[in-house]
Amino acid sequence: MNAAFQSLETGDTADNNGSGATLKLLIAAPRGFCAGVDRAIEIVERSIERYGPPVYVRHEIVHNKFVVNSLKAKGAIFVEELDEVPDDAPVVFSAHGVPKSVPAEAERRKMTYLDATCPLVSKVHRQAERQIEKGQHIIFIGHDGHPEVIGTMGQVEPGKMTLVETVEDVATLQFPDEVSLSYLTQTTLSVDDTATIIAELQERFPHIQAPKADDICYATSNRQAAVKQIAPATDLVLVIGAPNSSNSVRLVEVAKRLGTDARLIQRADEIKPEWLDGVRALGLTAGASAPEELVREVVDKLSQWRDVKEETISAASEKMVFKLPRQLTE
Repeated sequence: MNAAFQSLETGDTADNNGSGATLKLLIAAPRGFCAGVDRAIEIVERSIERYGPPVYVRHEIVHNKFVVNSLKAKGAIFVEELDEVPDDAPVVFSAHGVPKSVPAEAERRKMTYLDATCPLVSKVHRQAERQIEKGQHIIFIGHDGHPEVIGTMGQVEPGKMTLVETVEDVATLQFPDEVSLSYLTQTTLSVDDTATIIAELQERFPHIQAPKADDICYATSNRQAAVKQIAPATDLVLVIGAPNSSNSVRLVEVAKRLGTDARLIQRADEIKPEWLDGVRALGLTAGASAPEELVREVVDKLSQWRDVKEETISAASEKMVFKLPRQLTE
């Protein structure tokens, strides 16, 4: 914790390791749901209202068990593939996006489907198509096996896109001089890591074409910026999010790189009292798939052990809203 923050009053009853002291709680803003997640959840809820339960959802609509279980209770059934969905049942595609083969199969089977792909992910899909039309080979920066990566790479023919995860991966790339190259990125990556990989790509392939705009989404960037503000002033950062949530895991990494201990939790009951030993200031944020309800749950849990003094630290203001599919608005 930096010296400026150490000077804040933490209460006269504190002992040497912070036990019993008032806990200064810095809550990051923005945090939690982004516009793409809000839209995806609303698509499932409105689909249930319009078509009646059950409504099938291919893959977790967003990477959060609390959200998934809440939608299950309303009548959603989550599956991994379309062959688990009856032909006459409506199905929603997750916010992460799907390969082209998925809607093609749904159309072949004359299924009713709704696409909850985040519009910012769809933007990357369209960029991939345009780059292929220009005869370019795409280097895609992302995490192997992540649904967004699977969906984006499934927008083009096999062999037209090469995945890289690290700077070390870039060093292994080999392309003939005559090959025209471009790059795209997953929307939920570490801003700093991605910048390093892009710089290495540009060093190795000076003529590589960049996308017209940064692919990392506003919500990912803003949440990382907020963590960068709170982490230096705290002894521990808690990030609410799922282990398979890319943007949530990145928030933990951001805090740790700034020298602050950080832990990923899904619910308040995962917090152990001993984590607070010696902690006078704690940072709290939530990944883009975690609802505000879980943030308040954590605050309530902390308040059982310590007197908590909350302060919100804002890095940006978000007012983004995405339109719903026409099937749900007509």
